[in-house]
Amino acid sequence: MDISVAELSARLAEYSRLTEDLLAMREGIDQIRVTAYSPDGLVTVTVGGRGELVDLELDPRIFREPDATALAGSIAGTIRDAADAAARDAARIAARLTGAETDDEVDPLFDPVLRLLDGEPERSQRLWRG
Repeated sequence: MDISVAELSARLAEYSRLTEDLLAMREGIDQIRVTAYSPDGLVTVTVGGRGELVDLELDPRIFREPDATALAGSIAGTIRDAADAAARDAARIAARLTGAETDDEVDPLFDPVLRLLDGEPERSQRLWRG
């Protein structure tokens, strides 16, 4: 298969633009910080853009009624709430990059690359066949 210099230049420009977009998306996601509070206000968590726990605060009043199971459930639920919010923020960033109409249909991990492969169906078929 022969590729013209113009076609090769166009592909390189597209890959370069995609790389810049992906780096900008990664930077945006890395800057996300979401804080959530348990319903009783005794647990505060902060997560990053990938849902990773950044900070955990327990109000000292939490020890007035020691219940390890309830505390664990409260912490886990609060982390899930914050991680869900962080995922929505990351999806908004990815939606801007991919040009998606809504961010609830965007996967920040895969959609930018899938967008590139969608533009080249023969390339994506070669990749899947190995």
